[in-house]
Amino acid sequence: MLQTIADIIAATGTFGIFLLMLAENIFPPIPSEAIMPVAGFAAAQGQMDPLAVFLAGTAGAVLGNAAWYEAARAIGQARIEHLANRYGRYVGIVGEDIRAASKALLRWGAPAVLICRCLPGPRTLISVPAGIARMRRRVFYPATILGTALWTGFLMAAGWWLQGQWEAIGHWMEPLGVAVIAACVVVYAWHLWRTRHRWKRGIENSGE
Repeated sequence: MLQTIADIIAATGTFGIFLLMLAENIFPPIPSEAIMPVAGFAAAQGQMDPLAVFLAGTAGAVLGNAAWYEAARAIGQARIEHLANRYGRYVGIVGEDIRAASKALLRWGAPAVLICRCLPGPRTLISVPAGIARMRRRVFYPATILGTALWTGFLMAAGWWLQGQWEAIGHWMEPLGVAVIAACVVVYAWHLWRTRHRWKRGIENSGE
């Protein structure tokens, strides 16, 4: 994975970093935890401008999150809840999850968005309830930009700091990545099973 990312960045430069981070936040094919450290390593080696790397990674991530937020805001909570109740059992979400997330976001506001931007997983997912709850753009976007910049900068700095140990890291990053993906698959399968049972109970309680 690391070598593939390095090859893409070497061929496309900062624009490639922007596209990788955009794709990671719309439909995560490669985690930012792999993208930005590689970019930081390249910057540390003098192959790329550090500021350009940071801005490209941050911009790509912010744009990806904006796409989720604006889509959820346009569709609206009622329609998303209806879709979740009808099809959510296939992806692990039901209407009550949407309502709970919206209430939590309205309660905690910008701090919730800011903190989630620095957490693997929630950093992209938080954009959907933010859009559903119609969080004000003047609140959502500054919190998103700040949180994303902190996370991107941290990952880039990690790659910069670990430049002297990059070859050693590469030996254990690949098997670790496989183990993480396998664990995620198991957890997601359990979550789908649990959601289907919740969905069935909801149908029974509604009398449908």
